[in-house]
Amino acid sequence: MAIDVAAIKKLRELTSAGVSDIRSALDEARGDEKKAIEILRKRGIEKAAKKADRQVKAGMVFAYVHHTGTLGVLVSLACETDFVAKTDDFQKLGKELCLQVASSQPENTEALLKSEYVRDPAKTIAELVKETIGKLGENIQVTDFRIAKI
Repeated sequence: MAIDVAAIKKLRELTSAGVSDIRSALDEARGDEKKAIEILRKRGIEKAAKKADRQVKAGMVFAYVHHTGTLGVLVSLACETDFVAKTDDFQKLGKELCLQVASSQPENTEALLKSEYVRDPAKTIAELVKETIGKLGENIQVTDFRIAKI
């Protein structure tokens, strides 16, 4: 089956997956975009599982303060290299985790990872982290977070 370049470009914009991975997923899904996205998501989670034992030595601390000034959040997000910590995908994940902690106020990191993602309740925070691991190719872990509120 011939894969349309426009379809590859569209999925690349939606998923940030590699072109060869997208082409393979579209082949497997016989051109069905939704099935291809699901295949890419599954492959990303599988890649994340393979990287779970890698040591995380770099990362960043992300902060969020609610516009009223009555709630603040710090999230410590670790990865394997400082190169990945500076990527847009890692930065976006850190900011999303801050917003998630601010909105759901979980008791610990385990509860945070099990919680539904506020922007897409169909997936959990753990799945969001695994998708980012699949994109970036490094182990990523939420190591800590703190909430301060008045």
